[in-house]
Amino acid sequence: MNIGYARVSTPDQSMNLQRDALRKAGCGDVYEDVGSGAKASREGLEALLKYARSGDTLVVWRLDRLGRSLRNLVELIAQLQARGVGFKSLQENIDTTTASGKLFLHIFGALAEFERELIRERTMAGLKAARDRGRKGGRPRLMDETKIQLAKALHSEKSIPVVEICRTLGISKGTLYRSL
Repeated sequence: MNIGYARVSTPDQSMNLQRDALRKAGCGDVYEDVGSGAKASREGLEALLKYARSGDTLVVWRLDRLGRSLRNLVELIAQLQARGVGFKSLQENIDTTTASGKLFLHIFGALAEFERELIRERTMAGLKAARDRGRKGGRPRLMDETKIQLAKALHSEKSIPVVEICRTLGISKGTLYRSL
């Protein structure tokens, strides 16, 4: 059974074009969402995924109506395939129930992996360049060596409560105990 999914980004946009195309493609049910594709939670899509059974085919008007990114799209289609649910995009003419459709899916998967690797390489190069310029990443330390010595001295004075030491140094109990 063909199950349709339609999404528009804003309430003032019309879903009629997508609905008509999905009905023409033989979709008995059409699940719909109104909202940005960047939203991780989409009620219509979640309901569709719960409803879809092995042998069904999820049909969308265009690829960008389903996935938030190429990576998200590939992961979603892989999940569907693992459950025996096919995928079809009308505008891009992709149908994972056919051999050529599966080929496209693998190509998209390779492109998504390539994109992830490029992002990782750029991030690592940027971090290295920053380190070479003397910048260190991470959160700045609250306790330098002087403060640690002061904390130890104050803590050795049994008459000063831990809460008072923390307030004086502007640190939490956890930071105090880690530095001791």
